[in-house]
Order: sequence, then C-alpha cells, then structure tokens
Amino acid sequence: MTTTALLRKRVAWGRIALHAGCLAALLVMLYPLAWLLATSLKPANEVIASLDLLPSHIAWSNYTTALDGVNGVSIWRLLGNSLLIAGGAVLGNVFSCSLAAYAFARLRFRMRRPLFAFMIATIMLPHHAVLIPQYIIFNKLGLVNTYWPLILPKFLATEAFFVFLIVQFMRGLPRELEEAARIDGCGPFRSFFSIVLPLTRPALITTAIFTFIWTWNDFFTQLIYLFDPDKFTLTLALRSFVDASSQSSFGPMFAMSVIALLPIVLFFLAFQRFLVEGMASSGLKG
Repeated sequence: MTTTALLRKRVAWGRIALHAGCLAALLVMLYPLAWLLATSLKPANEVIASLDLLPSHIAWSNYTTALDGVNGVSIWRLLGNSLLIAGGAVLGNVFSCSLAAYAFARLRFRMRRPLFAFMIATIMLPHHAVLIPQYIIFNKLGLVNTYWPLILPKFLATEAFFVFLIVQFMRGLPRELEEAARIDGCGPFRSFFSIVLPLTRPALITTAIFTFIWTWNDFFTQLIYLFDPDKFTLTLALRSFVDASSQSSFGPMFAMSVIALLPIVLFFLAFQRFLVEGMASSGLKG
C-alpha cells in the first residue's frame, strides 16, 4: 500500500472518529430534553419510581391538566403574561442598549472612556446585589405586583453585556458612511436610525435572542415582584404543581415544562436565519 493510500485511510478514520465523537456529544446534550419529553407522558406512579426512559403507556392526561392551568388561571393567560414580559424586555434592551452603544462607539464626549470602563465593571456585579435597592425603589413607586419592574429597567440600558456586544460591532462599521451622511446634513440621531442601526442587525438579533431566552427562563426576579396568580408567568406556574397541595403533580409539571419550552425553540428558529444571514454578510463591516 502506497504512502498516499495510507494517508487517505488515516484521514478517513480520523473523520469517522470525529463524527462519532460529535454524535456522542450530541446525544449527551439531547438526553435531558428526551427525558423531559418522555417523563411528561408518564403516569404519575412512574415519574419518580421508574428509571426507564420510555413510559409503560402514554398518559395524555398530563397535558390535559397542564392546559387547564393552575390556581384558576388558564395556560393561555400564563403564556400571554410570559410573552408580554419577554417581548417588552426584548424591545427595551434592543432600543436602549443600541443607543448607549452608539454613544460609546461613535460620539465624543467627556469621561467617555471612564464611563465605558465603569459600565463594563457592572457586568461583574451580581444581580442579587442590586435586587434589594431596586425592590425598595419600585415599592415606593407602587409598582410592585406589576410588570413594570420586569420591563422598565430594560429601557434604561442596564444590561452592560449587550451594550458591550453592540459597541464592539459598531466599532467595526466604516465611518465613511456616517461622514457622507453628515455632509448631506444628517445629525447623530438620523445617522443612527438610518445608517448605523440597520448595519448592526446581527448584534441586535443576538441581543434579542438572548434577552428573550433569559427573560423567559427568569424565575427569581418574577417571584420577587409578582404576587397575584393572574399575573403569573409559565415559569412561576410550574412551582404551583409542587406547592399547591401536599401531593406534587410531577406529570403535569413536566408537561407544562415542555409547553414552556416551545416558544423559546420557535423564537430561536425564527431568528436563526436572520442571524446566519447577518453574520454571512458581516464583510460589510470593512
């Protein structure tokens, strides 16, 4: 056998080993999702007692109970509450973080670098450290047990990670476009909305995706601010299957978990195409 043939054989076996390793890693990552889906179809006596992945028989009653909602609140109301909070957070972060990023990336003003460094330093600040002061402020404003504490901070560019992400993207955009717009009489706001913002679409879509996922899965902050069951989200409703009575309803809880997972998957799939297209055209950054 020639050296070239041996080399090709080694490359082929290397590719097979690589694909096998990737497939094994994929199975490990997908197993929790498969377990969740299978457990949501198990009868009540098999959820905890049985270690088998597949149920002995399918219990569609888990989904029927989950669709009925909790504490007299329908699942559609819970879904609407979650979408309202997540949608408001997405709009707030995309709008405010892009404005703040434009100021740091393009405008020149005093203390710009120290303020940017201070903003970056807030990324290391734990969320729980500011939760109590925020709660005191919103309580004095009479906004506790409303959605405003969960949405309003997003319109104040409080997410330093997304500001930093958009700043780094904007710094790669060619300044010649804004200089040409300035010659034509465009001010900073007109340049931002007409030129910079459309070119920043990949970073904005990334911000929207992560904001939606993080807000949708947020449990602790919603637990602190929301008391009325009519204002509960799907995340808070999941707890009711365990705390509502002395006997926990794990089957319906896992069924509602599957239902709560669907909007996240659909949101990501809907915007993934735009994200890939934006990153593929990132050569426009110059």
